[in-house]
Amino acid sequence: MMMFEGIVNDHFIPSRPRGHILRPHSTSSPPQPAGKGRGMASSTSMSVVAVVLLVLAAAQPARADPACYSGLFNFGDSLSDTGNYHFVFPDDIREPALRLPYGETFFNRSTGRFSNGRLIVDFIAEALELPFVRPYRSGGSAEDFARGANFAVGGATALSPEFFEENDAPLPNPDTVCLDKELDWFRDLLKLLCPNDLADCTNMMDKSLFLVGEIGGNDYNLPIFTDMSFEKIRTFTPSVIAKISSAVTKLIELGAKTLLVPGNLPIGCVPAYLMRFESDEAEYYEPGTGCIRWMNEFSQYHNKLLVDELEKLRKLHPGVAIIYADYYGAAMKVFRSPEQFGIKYPLVACCGGEGFYGVSETGGCGYGEYKVRDDPEKYGSWDGFHPSEAVYKAIANGLLIGSYTQPPIATTTNSCRQLTEVVSSFENKVLSDL
Repeated sequence: MMMFEGIVNDHFIPSRPRGHILRPHSTSSPPQPAGKGRGMASSTSMSVVAVVLLVLAAAQPARADPACYSGLFNFGDSLSDTGNYHFVFPDDIREPALRLPYGETFFNRSTGRFSNGRLIVDFIAEALELPFVRPYRSGGSAEDFARGANFAVGGATALSPEFFEENDAPLPNPDTVCLDKELDWFRDLLKLLCPNDLADCTNMMDKSLFLVGEIGGNDYNLPIFTDMSFEKIRTFTPSVIAKISSAVTKLIELGAKTLLVPGNLPIGCVPAYLMRFESDEAEYYEPGTGCIRWMNEFSQYHNKLLVDELEKLRKLHPGVAIIYADYYGAAMKVFRSPEQFGIKYPLVACCGGEGFYGVSETGGCGYGEYKVRDDPEKYGSWDGFHPSEAVYKAIANGLLIGSYTQPPIATTTNSCRQLTEVVSSFENKVLSDL
């Protein structure tokens, strides 16, 4: 097992200690499975209200006024890939996300999503009365992308493979998709949608929502599993932020008017990392959550740089809505108060090995020695690396009807009537329940 050393926010990153392992008291051990879970347990009243209102909003009959957005375009990695990976890497028969039990909770089949059900981008689409976003590599005609396209690919990085090669951190797959490649695909799509003149796409660009990320997590995740020090990995962050900023700028130049740019999730709460970097030191973990302190501090460092960069972009483009999506804050609310979301095992993988965190070194979800525990909605992680649908739903609600967008998405997109109605109805319902 490898060891890391480095500095994050002026705090020493201890190498992995040996000997007795301290188990954070906030993490419950999962029960032994009786079989593969299929049922969905009820959540707390507030969570149920939020979901019901989103569903009701999507079920509203057609109104005379136009929809909030005419389309949704997404860029990112496995946190938002809705099926591109299969088309980009058709010969990768080893990838477990391309078969069950992935997708079992909502779709009852594998869709190429790296979870048991819907992702944040799916919940956003539902709330905005849009269909699930089609993977770009699965379509071929302009009609396929009339309401948007998803360019995210599992394993994608913000930076190019050449960057990692130059920094002595070559990627395991030299064909890894990067953010620049996803933007190239988008430009190709514009030529398909508006073959005569790209100016014909102006109205579509103006009325679409662009979700730029989450992207950048793999720029850190992949080197973490090498012998590279975390101190070195931390030096990648300014380049990652610059690449995200460049992508946002290019989309604005192409005509985008509303962009939602997420930060990174709290990687210190990822079961695979919790297993790999276990410690017998109590101060190693955050009190109340059991997440690894220094890893979460690194996520906050990335997000602080991103927030500062987006503020600079707002000043350069005053006529464009550039919204920061605080995935970290929305997710940490789940880890701090999991019971509010009906989650019993926030730091445990539903699908994985026998380990304390639901992960092991002898297999993973869909390969080797693994099991699928009952009631996936009670788990914070699906496979040890990716959140469960329950957590994705909580994050999406935090963005759409909570306080985890800067500026608030409901006030920024004033033409978004149904979103405003959802927010107002939710607030009224909560007040009436008090």
